[in-house]
Amino acid sequence: MERYCTEKSKELYEKTRRTLVDGVGSYFHITSYGEYPIYMTHGKGSKLYDVDGNEYIDYILGFGPMLLGYQNPAVDAAVREQIGRGSHFSAPTEDLMRLSRRLTEMIPCAETVSFQNSGTEVVMYALRLARAYTGRYKVIKFEGQYHGWSDEEKISIDADRVEELGPRDNPNKIIHTRGQRLSSADDLIVLPWNDAEMVRKTIEAHPGEIAAVIMEPIMCDSGPILPKPGYLQAVRDITREHGVVLIFDEVITGFRASLGGAQGYYGVTPDLATFAKAIANGYPFGAVAGKREIMECGIHASGTFNGNPIGTAAALATIEELSKPGVYEHFDQLAGEFREGVGKLAKKYGRKIYFRHIGSICVLAFGYEEDPEDFRDWLGKADIPFYRAFVEKCEQYGVRFTDRRGREYLSAQHTSEDIRRTLAVMDQVLGELA
Repeated sequence: MERYCTEKSKELYEKTRRTLVDGVGSYFHITSYGEYPIYMTHGKGSKLYDVDGNEYIDYILGFGPMLLGYQNPAVDAAVREQIGRGSHFSAPTEDLMRLSRRLTEMIPCAETVSFQNSGTEVVMYALRLARAYTGRYKVIKFEGQYHGWSDEEKISIDADRVEELGPRDNPNKIIHTRGQRLSSADDLIVLPWNDAEMVRKTIEAHPGEIAAVIMEPIMCDSGPILPKPGYLQAVRDITREHGVVLIFDEVITGFRASLGGAQGYYGVTPDLATFAKAIANGYPFGAVAGKREIMECGIHASGTFNGNPIGTAAALATIEELSKPGVYEHFDQLAGEFREGVGKLAKKYGRKIYFRHIGSICVLAFGYEEDPEDFRDWLGKADIPFYRAFVEKCEQYGVRFTDRRGREYLSAQHTSEDIRRTLAVMDQVLGELA
């Protein structure tokens, strides 16, 4: 098995960084696993192809949006048809009515919906709705969970060591970037995740002050970490009891965990939920869904491209494809093959390797085998340096995994042959790192 040559990517990066900040469109892209990012020419199905002609089995999938794979015929045809009619009107369309109706049929919490363009935007809007509806301003969020990159959202999203997080019963509020206002965290209460009793005690300690609890229902950004049995329902019961709005950030889990998101998968219905990424299979689009009385409390969403016709067409086509029989069964089958192969590699190399999946979201980690309880537990157990070395080497042999987090995505176009090839690369890399 020969390593890929990526000299053209290196040359392009040196040229690009002269005129483009960081040399990339988003800093996420620079976390390719070497001294420079790989420049891609195109994607097809489950594969990406770089400027040196190399083919990659891709489990990053644009950091989640490409649920149906690259160049899905139905989605791209719908977009081309819409482009033929016009790309932007600043006016509603009949398709917008169809999409809103379809989402209210699919998503358990969705009595009505509102459209935006990105994960950051939908979370900002959901928080504003919760505050307007309750007349309160404090929000509970959880360590290691990412809800966007606005000043308030980018608080305590990561850490390198457990010690950085502070005491468990009074966690630090971590600011992550220069230029971020220190006051961004004033209305936030940060807690460890997966501890319903701590949520209860915190709400009771701040009577009449807490507008919302926001969480990833499956902790995907760092870990990822699954909710303990009964945890989501316990938080649902606590927030309902105290008149606190429960927000599920389903930007990642939406349509990936199930057609109804994680709330559909676990059978726990929040008051509001946010969606982006996979909702339109790679076209920029986002939505907030929730109870009518909260959604219509007087906070009107405004944005030039909200509900734009191209994103609407892509979202309608994506939902239609995901609604076909066998799609989610396909994810279960592939994940089962993946897990079985990983188990054999763990035995072969005497390594603790963790693998779980929910829908099309897979979790791959080193250093432990049992479910971590929260971000602190994961941070203390996970062999992050080994995972990073593993990911860098896998990319050199044509398999792309996500950096650090261990969150890998399946698309509807991944095949059993992709899994077999991936496991062969993993075998090669684990042998080299042994």
